[in-house]
Amino acid sequence: MKLNNTLLGVSASFAVGALALVAAVQPASARMVCNGGDCWHTESTPAVPGVHFDTHPDDWYFHQKWDGGDRHYRDYHEGRGYYKSGVWITL
Repeated sequence: MKLNNTLLGVSASFAVGALALVAAVQPASARMVCNGGDCWHTESTPAVPGVHFDTHPDDWYFHQKWDGGDRHYRDYHEGRGYYKSGVWITL
């Protein structure tokens, strides 16, 4: 009987720990943002008055044709800002 209580306690502790771990893990917030023909990966959409950004899920990148089209993929850039006509504008 004592062994059953111990196993039950250990199982309950494991279950609570596993649930806490699942609750603590949040999905990635990466996304693709486009400003006209410039597109880049980012974790947040910039807010710039007078500038419109199209936001797409992160995997949108893999379903696009990047060679010779209207859109151009730009490399990741450190810091806060956005691309405009191929040039990084720092905010």
